[in-house]
Amino acid sequence: MNRSPLTAWLFLGPALLILGVFTFYPIFCGIGLAFTEFSLLRHTADGHLVAPKLVWFDNFRRLLVDPYFWKALGNSLTYLVVVPFIQLAAIFLAVLVDQPFRGRNFFRTAFYIPVITSVVVIGITWRWVFRSDGLANFLLGLVGLGPIPFLTDPRFALFSIMFVTLWQGLGYYMILYLAGLQTINPELEEAARLDGAGPWEIFWHITIPMLKPTVALCSIISCISALKVFGEIFVMTPQGGPSQSTLTMVYYIYLKAFEDFDMGYSAAIALVLAGVVGIISWINVRYFKDGGLNSYG
Repeated sequence: MNRSPLTAWLFLGPALLILGVFTFYPIFCGIGLAFTEFSLLRHTADGHLVAPKLVWFDNFRRLLVDPYFWKALGNSLTYLVVVPFIQLAAIFLAVLVDQPFRGRNFFRTAFYIPVITSVVVIGITWRWVFRSDGLANFLLGLVGLGPIPFLTDPRFALFSIMFVTLWQGLGYYMILYLAGLQTINPELEEAARLDGAGPWEIFWHITIPMLKPTVALCSIISCISALKVFGEIFVMTPQGGPSQSTLTMVYYIYLKAFEDFDMGYSAAIALVLAGVVGIISWINVRYFKDGGLNSYG
């Protein structure tokens, strides 16, 4: 039965309106703002904000000589190290909780709880764990290791927060991989067993290739999440410290926009970050499209 296109547009209209007002309009405004000089601290004599001044690429030239920008970019790219670890751990957990055993639903729920827990609660909790007299150093002391300044030493601060990100996101990717495992035809694994394949051969030559679309999706999502990390750093460290060791791109955008009120410059940084996210996503898509991991068949 043919339906009028008007019916489809009536259903799509509210969603498109919300996306337009709260997503696409701010994006286009942000892009335009990146090419202007605009500060919330500058007012005219009668108290009005000074209108944005078009400066074209001056903000981007300023980025090139800004050491804090390069530090933030380097830290954000370093944060991508967490991606392969979280993917491997999530696949392992998904395979583990996919097996029939008593209490399986409890473990699935327990691993997912950090995902739905507020990042503020998680940040405060782990900040206490990583204190010099916190739980982590207490446990290290039991085995004769000295206290480690997890959040106060530039050598450890960023990696400590990366561990928190891994811990919190593990359950989310585990659920995605668990859903992917449900789509694998069990007859494939049974046929492999009849041919004499062991558990590792089945996992490597059947499970992993069949999970390839899920791995691609999780890889892209986790890369984007790693590049836009903010909450953990904001709660657990002061001003991206110590010594800017946890200063990431999103945190630097926040500092420039809401502490320095330099909206044009912060928009330029955000535009560069969007470009980095686009490049990383494109690399992921090309890698899996061209046969990343194992090819099935």
